Amino acid sequence: MPGPARHPLARAAWALLLVLATAPAVRAEFADFSAYGRLLQRHVSPGETHGIRLHRVDYRAWAADPDHARAVASLAAFDPARLATRAERLAFWINAYNLLAVKTVIDTGVTGSIKDAGGLFRPVWERDAGVAGGRGVSLDQVEHKVLRPMGEPRIHLAIVCASLSCPDLRPEPYVPDTLDAQLDDAARNFLGNPTKGLAVRGNGVTVSRIFDWFEGDFGGEAGVLRFVGGYVALPGRARIDGYFPYDWALNGR
Repeated sequence: MPGPARHPLARAAWALLLVLATAPAVRAEFADFSAYGRLLQRHVSPGETHGIRLHRVDYRAWAADPDHARAVASLAAFDPARLATRAERLAFWINAYNLLAVKTVIDTGVTGSIKDAGGLFRPVWERDAGVAGGRGVSLDQVEHKVLRPMGEPRIHLAIVCASLSCPDLRPEPYVPDTLDAQLDDAARNFLGNPTKGLAVRGNGVTVSRIFDWFEGDFGGEAGVLRFVGGYVALPGRARIDGYFPYDWALNGR
């Protein structure tokens, strides 16, 4: 977030992540995200900040919850090479991104914006966010080198960069068996939010800046309109006439 990584990490590390994310594997039990799920249930709730409707995160309570350490340890210990299907890989890495974004806020103690955890020459997206599968990863690695190459545009409405204008954290982890329905629900909820997802005025459509940054992942502007039209009724001559300002303030409470 936003856009592709600007300062590449070691190619070998990225190559390994891609192998882990895409290689076939023997069928095994999916990663244990039960502690992460309990954290979502306890510390995420609906609210409104700066005129934006969202799911707010109680970072202080999350950090003090023993399940935070359990969730982080479980993510670090699980071997992604055990993931056998595309749905398993997508669900695992979406959860990993979202958990590591929360961990970044907690570890750095930022209160204004997650971007404050980075600097001019090393944005927060490129710093080590934590360990997944026994290897340190950045948020950029997970997003741009693992998730995006899988060709699933709905990830952009499922991964949450700890900011007000981001999609909302779901109150449950993503799981392979219901992933398609969960991703559809995430897209529908985000596009149903007129304060940051989608607003229609006549033939004009205002959408999240996410659809500008990642327009290519949706197939260009026409592809964005087709994607949006799959979830929300649009006028016959709909056109994108603007993007919501992106509020990077922390999605906390």
